[in-house]
Amino acid sequence: MCRNIVPLQNFTPPATDAECHDAALQFVRKIVGTTTPSRANQDVFDRAVAEITASVRHLLDDLVTSAPPKVREVEAAKRQARSAERYEAIRVFQEQKRAARTTG
Repeated sequence: MCRNIVPLQNFTPPATDAECHDAALQFVRKIVGTTTPSRANQDVFDRAVAEITASVRHLLDDLVTSAPPKVREVEAAKRQARSAERYEAIRVFQEQKRAARTTG
């Protein structure tokens, strides 16, 4: 669930309000432990997302850095490469486990 929350600071162009909302939504979902609240909790859930979205926007607007802005496409490619490595390692581990079961 939280792997969907990506860094938003110091990008060119800056993070959009939609990206801030998506990060806040994922954060609230993780805390609550569900992707969809019950009807009884929908208002509270939506209010929390809105408040966190506003906080994220303020945070990103107020942060200062001397580092050069990052390029979104380059950072996305890095994330995809890390993900591919992780899934390949899992695949290899599972193959080894299967092989050990058949020989053991």
